[in-house]
Amino acid sequence: MKSSHLTLLAFMASLAAAAPVAASLSVFPDTIILDGPGARQSIVVQQSPAKDAPATDVTTSAALSAGPEIRIDGTSLVALAPGSSSLTISVGSESLTIPVEIRNAPSPRPVSFRLDVEPAFMRAGCNSGSCHGAGRGQDGFRLSLFGYDPAGDYFRLTQEYVGRRLDLASPAQSLLLEKATAAVTHTGGECFKPDSPLYRSIFNWIAAGAPDDPPDSPAVTGIRMLPPQLTLKASASSPPSHRTIVMADYSDGSVRDVTSLALFLSNNDGTASISKEGTVTASASGGAWVFGRFDKFTAGAEIIVLPESNAFTWPDAVTPLNFIDDAVFSRLRQLQIPPSLPASDAAFLRRARLDLTGLPPSPDELAAFSTDPNPDKRSALVSRLLDSPEFTDLWTMKWAEILQIRANNNNNLESGRPRRAAHKYYLWLKAQIAANRPFNEIVHDLVRADGSNLSNPAANFYTTAFGNPRKPMERAEDTAQLFLGTRIQCAQCHNHPFDRWTMDDYYGFSAFFSGVSQKRGAAPTEVFIFAQPDRHSAEHPVDGRKVEPRFLGGPEPSLENRDPRLLLADWLTSPDNKPFARTLANRAWAHCFGRGIIEPVDDGRISNPPSNEALLAALGDRLIQSGFNIRALLKDITSSRTYQLSSSTVPANAADDRCFSHAFVRRLQAEVLADSIAAVTEVPAAFSGQPAGTRATGIFDGGADRDYFLKTFGASRRETVCACEVRTEPTLTQALHLINGSTTDSALLRSPVLNRLIETSTPNEEAITALFRRALSREPTGYELSRFMDRARSLDPANPKAARNFLSDVFWALLNSTEFTFNH
Repeated sequence: MKSSHLTLLAFMASLAAAAPVAASLSVFPDTIILDGPGARQSIVVQQSPAKDAPATDVTTSAALSAGPEIRIDGTSLVALAPGSSSLTISVGSESLTIPVEIRNAPSPRPVSFRLDVEPAFMRAGCNSGSCHGAGRGQDGFRLSLFGYDPAGDYFRLTQEYVGRRLDLASPAQSLLLEKATAAVTHTGGECFKPDSPLYRSIFNWIAAGAPDDPPDSPAVTGIRMLPPQLTLKASASSPPSHRTIVMADYSDGSVRDVTSLALFLSNNDGTASISKEGTVTASASGGAWVFGRFDKFTAGAEIIVLPESNAFTWPDAVTPLNFIDDAVFSRLRQLQIPPSLPASDAAFLRRARLDLTGLPPSPDELAAFSTDPNPDKRSALVSRLLDSPEFTDLWTMKWAEILQIRANNNNNLESGRPRRAAHKYYLWLKAQIAANRPFNEIVHDLVRADGSNLSNPAANFYTTAFGNPRKPMERAEDTAQLFLGTRIQCAQCHNHPFDRWTMDDYYGFSAFFSGVSQKRGAAPTEVFIFAQPDRHSAEHPVDGRKVEPRFLGGPEPSLENRDPRLLLADWLTSPDNKPFARTLANRAWAHCFGRGIIEPVDDGRISNPPSNEALLAALGDRLIQSGFNIRALLKDITSSRTYQLSSSTVPANAADDRCFSHAFVRRLQAEVLADSIAAVTEVPAAFSGQPAGTRATGIFDGGADRDYFLKTFGASRRETVCACEVRTEPTLTQALHLINGSTTDSALLRSPVLNRLIETSTPNEEAITALFRRALSREPTGYELSRFMDRARSLDPANPKAARNFLSDVFWALLNSTEFTFNH
């Protein structure tokens, strides 16, 4: 084996020396290995004038020539005899030669159930969730979803109803093939035709006696999608297209072209779609990822589609301020998306105030900031806001939502977490954030928590607001989603269809929590969390074996009779665990921009990659370098030029919703909107069960269940760890409540702001301008001012009630504007 590899390397070196590679011509794969006679490999040939320039797929126009060991079949190579050979690709005056190795297999590989038949089922959709892969199957026949249980599939095909599904004497008359080709009635219709490769694979397997695979059969260890990145140029008249191929690597070292067996999808069809055959078509400028799935693996290729126009220019006023801008602006230049101009001081002040304290600026603060000549005033403002108690309240609320800090009852454990325990849990979290404790230490305390939920409030991480204790699997799912930003729920019943996680991964991670138990304390509100080290495995539902604790995507630790959670907490929060830091950084970014670099923030997976990998990596590294200092990271984010860009778009970036070329307009979260109305009207809101003066962001157990306003505007019910529980989509009900509901009307009736304006001035331009500054943090436009003044001039100056009603109407109009209810 070693000598054959040395021979191949020497052969490749001789080729490189003999045939210089043209810079504009590329072929994928660039080295071809065929495992014995009959093995087939397709290729993709592209031409590009320069690196990162748009590429053209020239596969069909390329001239291919090879040695006698290879037969050219269209755009594919078929092995004829073992040995070393080469393939020369010519396009016009350019040519490229790549090495080809044909391994000395004694004969074509026999047909395999796992390597040929199961992939055919997947490609045809037979084992999908809408067909026989459903939990109960379809029409009396069940396959495991996406083939996660090949042994079970083999049994059901060959043993469940012997002679019914397979006809070994006459394979073509097998019900399996007759149904799939619609030769007989089939609910799913025709899956493939009798002359297709999928049909031949299944037919040949049945004709061979439907054998099971030997125990040492090779297994897929990973797949690759080629080319790994494509740069295309949009064209309305002739949208460019480009082929891709999928390569699978096997445990025996073999490599196989599985393009014809893979499933394909795109995460942004509006920019680039992909066909069932793996051909990418560019529709509009922007970025996208396309994916191929085979066996239990998914691989992706990044697609960059440049604008059709060549009129890209970068505004001189937009210069980088820190490492964040370097990553964002590099990506924008790559996509030829210009950024918006920087936001005004007033817009920045309001945005930062709402994001970091949940409150709008006061008129005095607006005036002082707007006239401050200090060039570093924005940075100084951010520092002051991050040190404020309002930031502590806001950030505590953000984490209380996903940690499910809520109570369902007052004094017992029967129906959930008692109010006293929930309050202690909240106060503990708030104290950690107020002290700016490193966030990895906070998470470490949560994961390893035990003892009384009253004396050690972090132990409430293992209690629930809904009665019955959480199961180990639920705890594992929540931990992965909260702190690793990944959802492993799919892998409970089958291998994840669009990520790397298998059932082995799922139950290995669940095993960390198998020994977590709880018992009643002396007080009716108290519960004790404790671990049973001898219970540290989970049962695999497919074969019943015991699965030991294993880090998600990592090794199996040595327990040595210790609580597995201690090892999990160490691994999870370690600076070496990049996904943990990236997840925290992505949550902080999403808080400031309204969407994450990975969106949703708790659903990172291979098929949902970051919109800017370099940015997310830089943020994660920065968080680690700061010692997991969340305030320091937020300071970096809000001090960046990217955060300070205007929300006003230009034609070339108006369609951008993921690359941060401009600030995103986003509706205020329910609690922030309630507090903002109270702040600008100076009428504190009243919340059921809360002390007078409590702001919505300070309600320790949420308020969506008890307060109509918070419920209507989408406050989190804190029932799951999902970030999606906070809803910020505007609705008709919300608009009607602001227009006709008691929240706005009550605040305006009691507002001392209006009383002061009446006492100090008549309804003139000064009074109207004061309301604009208070509600919208800006001056009114000339048009706005003239419209309001037209009505003001018709008022009776001797009627103070009419004057107050007029100013109340102006205030009402501003509070009902989208400019007030949105951050921008």
